[in-house]
Amino acid sequence: MKEQLHHQHLRSDAVYPFDARGIAKRFRHAAIFGALDALSAGETMLFVNDHDPLPLLEQLRTRYGDKVAIAYEVRDPHEIRIRFTVNTAGGDPS
Repeated sequence: MKEQLHHQHLRSDAVYPFDARGIAKRFRHAAIFGALDALSAGETMLFVNDHDPLPLLEQLRTRYGDKVAIAYEVRDPHEIRIRFTVNTAGGDPS
């Protein structure tokens, strides 16, 4: 029998860092979607990048709608930090 591994979330309001700068450009969006899909209601992914990902944000709004809140922490020309939080009313983003 194959054992299933489960990621245990210790807190529903946890913040998980995601530094996109270290991921090859061709894989970034898929990795970001996968990370967001893994979050539970109330959890946050702190996204870090070296440029403002406007096309990605549009894709996220289309894909998740109101299920994921998007809030800039830093919006400088060479440093971007955005909090993606799964809304508790919307449930899991997937």
